[in-house]
Amino acid sequence: MLLVLLLAAFCGLGYRLVDLQVMRHGELKVRAQANTQREFLFEPRRGDILDARGNLLATSTSVKIVCADPTLIGDRQRDVARVLAPFLQMDAEQLAEKMMPRVFRNSRGELVTNAYVRLKTRVPVETWEEIRAALSRMSFGVDEKSLSDAERAFYNGLRKRAIFAEDYPIRVYPNQTLAAHVLGFTTTSERKIDRHVLHEITGREGIEATMNSKLKGVPGWRLTETDGRGREIVALREQDVEPRDGLNVVLTIDSVIQHILETELAQAMEDHRPISVSGLVIRPATGEILAMATLPTFDPNNPGAFSADARRNRIILDVEEPGSTFKIVVVSGALNDGLTRLDDMIDCENGRFAFGGRVLHDHHAYRVLSVLDVIARSSNIGAAKIGIRLGARRLCDYIAAFGFGEKTGIPLNGEVRGIVHTPESSAWSKVTIAQIPMGHGIAVTRLQMAMAMCAIANEGRLMRPMLVSRLEDADGNVVGRYSPQFVRQVVSRETAQQMVQALKSVVTTNGTAPRAALEHYTVAGKTGTAQKVENGTYARGKYVSSFIGFFPADRPELCISIVLDEPKEGYYGGSVAAPVFRRVAERVASYLNVRPDSEENPMLQDAMVRAGDPSAQVP
Repeated sequence: MLLVLLLAAFCGLGYRLVDLQVMRHGELKVRAQANTQREFLFEPRRGDILDARGNLLATSTSVKIVCADPTLIGDRQRDVARVLAPFLQMDAEQLAEKMMPRVFRNSRGELVTNAYVRLKTRVPVETWEEIRAALSRMSFGVDEKSLSDAERAFYNGLRKRAIFAEDYPIRVYPNQTLAAHVLGFTTTSERKIDRHVLHEITGREGIEATMNSKLKGVPGWRLTETDGRGREIVALREQDVEPRDGLNVVLTIDSVIQHILETELAQAMEDHRPISVSGLVIRPATGEILAMATLPTFDPNNPGAFSADARRNRIILDVEEPGSTFKIVVVSGALNDGLTRLDDMIDCENGRFAFGGRVLHDHHAYRVLSVLDVIARSSNIGAAKIGIRLGARRLCDYIAAFGFGEKTGIPLNGEVRGIVHTPESSAWSKVTIAQIPMGHGIAVTRLQMAMAMCAIANEGRLMRPMLVSRLEDADGNVVGRYSPQFVRQVVSRETAQQMVQALKSVVTTNGTAPRAALEHYTVAGKTGTAQKVENGTYARGKYVSSFIGFFPADRPELCISIVLDEPKEGYYGGSVAAPVFRRVAERVASYLNVRPDSEENPMLQDAMVRAGDPSAQVP
């Protein structure tokens, strides 16, 4: 009997061993590893965004999520809530309710009590340290020395472990609204991996979105084993990979120039009360954008507090008829093809020109003007006749060559192409060839129009707009550099020089923008006043006013574009946009120490007086 019993026991033991080691080997191995093997994730730091001079525009920091373990609080929710409420700026009753234990069934159907609840997110680190100090001093109205060991352990655990905090990364923009439409904003999401929560900051707009892959970095991890108390057994550590922080993105934006531009745009908003106003400061030779701004704007630290309209970068997202600034395209094309010269005379029909079943008008009744004066005085009829001479096919060729109808390639999301009709499209009519040279019947972005003017300033060379200069690691080492990109030769160097000569006349007393003239620099530029289109028709009394100019005219260093949407108290580009150009240009030239091309501009004071500028000093 003893032998039989022993044999049965060994058989049972053998079966059990086979069951555990063979039949259930895979299942039990996974359970054993789950008990001892741990994977720790390490979040990378998102890279900073810097301006051209290394000033901080966007950075990452960490705040706290204050949490509670209701199983360690017992019935002391109200006591704890009274301590936390002043720091978290929350109602004590609401806090106490949050810390109440909740019973629920887990994935295995077992009844458990929740051991985790979030009380408040985005708590500053300094506030969390104050909370910890306050919790350590908590008194519960009992003599803890007379309590049992278990009771004393409960109160110690309540003070030290019942309220705890988790790190939560956030994006910070120290200059608030400065360059908001360039920088964009981010959102933070949580991804649960194994037992860990990985916080991911993702760019949603602007440079934050387009350079997200460079900024975000790569998470690290550690695969190791722990003992029964959860302590790591370092000798059994299998993998240990450090996180790779994101790269810093250095922009071409100069924060000082950006501030100058935004300040002057804000003044224009106050003076003329437009729906919006935007501005660009660009280096024509390289396409580098030194400043880009649109008002109204928003604070990327809290983008949800602002409307979608305020977050809209109108410079690349809005399309509109450019008005007279577009005359540079048709005139430069005709000059480039040898179809006209600056001194050719054009009959402007005394302000009324019938063509294609329509009557075209000028803002003044001009008779015969030279091609140069067509630009200087912004004659619609003169431009239309030059466009007719150029022809539909060649006009469309030059429109495409200047970059209209295609994206400029600026590293910002959402850029639109604009609207360009070709002679083959149903939208093209007989009068279109006369309307487009006036800046009607075509829709462009403000950036496209500014880059076209830069091409004239840059000897006919069209450049791709630059916003990112280089990439750096955390130690400031350059790991990637972006170079200016030449797109195409739009017109010849000689043609561009002739256009510069014509554009200089715009800011004289003979032109439409004497209020854009600078004292120590010769300016070349063009005004634009386009009637707005609403529901397919021109809206009475609503205009988009603009001035785009560059200086010094014969060796341009800066091109500045100013556009106002529906300004009040005047609407001509020469009267509302040109003075903003002048103020921005004067301050930026002083900041950059741009070398004057003349010690004194004798035309400035006379131009300002004739334009009625109150700041002009009459000798």
